[in-house]
Amino acid sequence: MKDICCIGHVTLDKIITPDHTFYQNGGTAYYFAYGINHLPHDVSFQMVTAIAQKDREAISRMEAEGIDVFAFDSKETVFFENKYGNNRNARSQRVLAKSDPFTVEQMEGLEARVFHLGSLLCDDFSPEVVECLSRKGKVSIDVQGYLREVRNEHVYACDWKDKMEVLAMTDILKLNEYEMEVITGEKDPRRVARIIASWGVKEVVLTFGSYGSQIYYGGKFYDIPAYEPQHCIDVTGCGDTFSTGYLYCRAKGLDCEEAGKFAAAMCTLKIEKPGPFSEDISRIERIIRLGANI
Repeated sequence: MKDICCIGHVTLDKIITPDHTFYQNGGTAYYFAYGINHLPHDVSFQMVTAIAQKDREAISRMEAEGIDVFAFDSKETVFFENKYGNNRNARSQRVLAKSDPFTVEQMEGLEARVFHLGSLLCDDFSPEVVECLSRKGKVSIDVQGYLREVRNEHVYACDWKDKMEVLAMTDILKLNEYEMEVITGEKDPRRVARIIASWGVKEVVLTFGSYGSQIYYGGKFYDIPAYEPQHCIDVTGCGDTFSTGYLYCRAKGLDCEEAGKFAAAMCTLKIEKPGPFSEDISRIERIIRLGANI
């Protein structure tokens, strides 16, 4: 029985910014696994993914770092192109290849207290898969993939057809300012949070990039600040890093506000380097204590 099991596809990513173009692996499960592996190992963790045989070197590298990975075979590996402009909170995407969706049969042998589903595309996790996992433990979802429709390689925001069914089985939902409007048709974060909670979600985590975040739990709102990075190198995977820090702290019994601040500070450090979070917990704690990245 693991404390946290993160399920999602490992991707191949092409990152384009005004200053740099580079290639790297990515995906929610990838960023989550590397991020939590750099935190104290007092929360047990397993990553579950699916990847093409030709790309399994990425899994071997993770295992060499001591990450507990279980990888199913897939015909293809997800291939994303992420393009950023001067506004680091916005990006355009293309999907050049897709992995096979996860199945109920693959989920049956998993045991965890919390399952974090890192959806990348709308068909990654069927309602049947979510139901299977909800009978085993809490379900945490990053909504981003459920709202991604691919047309001619380009990614477009869309609502998802099984929304009400899936959210009724969801304990924790993370979404950003664009995703919350797609789901609810509303722009006011507090109204959005209350609507989503009325659909059955117990813990609503709203992230706003450099503007901070807001958490709604037990009828109470928690406003979380964003900590300014010294420089911005790579924002890809920032939302996944937030989920990592947040769920790590919640698994340790910290309250929503403590967990949110930890997650925000973790994102600040992640932004300053390419790839997943790779710093020490002492730097996270110092950022929270001083209110700045020093």
